[in-house]
Amino acid sequence: MAALIDAINIKRKTVFEFENVPFYCMESEISTPTARGGQTLVRLKMRNLLTSAVMDKTFKAGEKFKEPDLQLIPVSYLYSDGDGSYFLDQENFETLSLPAQVVGDALDLLVEGTLLHAHKYNGNPIGLQLPMFVELEVAEAEPAVRGDTSSGSGTKMAKLETGLKVRVPLFIKQGEKVKIATETREFSGRA
Repeated sequence: MAALIDAINIKRKTVFEFENVPFYCMESEISTPTARGGQTLVRLKMRNLLTSAVMDKTFKAGEKFKEPDLQLIPVSYLYSDGDGSYFLDQENFETLSLPAQVVGDALDLLVEGTLLHAHKYNGNPIGLQLPMFVELEVAEAEPAVRGDTSSGSGTKMAKLETGLKVRVPLFIKQGEKVKIATETREFSGRA
């Protein structure tokens, strides 16, 4: 039997099941009544893990939710085609196929062999969890022009091997590997 979670105990980053759908809590706010006999309410900003839709919903403090049958599976990226993207399960070496709407813009950060995690709900893959950083090669970088720090930033645009464009320091050259933060999609250092 899956454990039950009270609404009042759902905090940021908690995963729970509501109406047979897994949700991820993005924000939690508890409001206690001032009058006697009033009920404590919990307002949750939550993301549907199947559709990525975000919604706000208010629950009574005592409402209970099931823990979803959610697993995090280590996978490596193989390739993408018109039917979707393919990943190799690192535990049983089966190939997982995810449609483009599930993978989303994560392809901007993935090259063949990248290790990441796939979310499985009731045994079916539903999404990806990227590592904090990925290493990508600079495919194109504007040459640095001496004294080109007029803007004060000392950066230039570079196109990475996946097609993602990011701002990098002037000293980064084509062919170098750079570290990109997956959450912000910004340059984090040389690889």
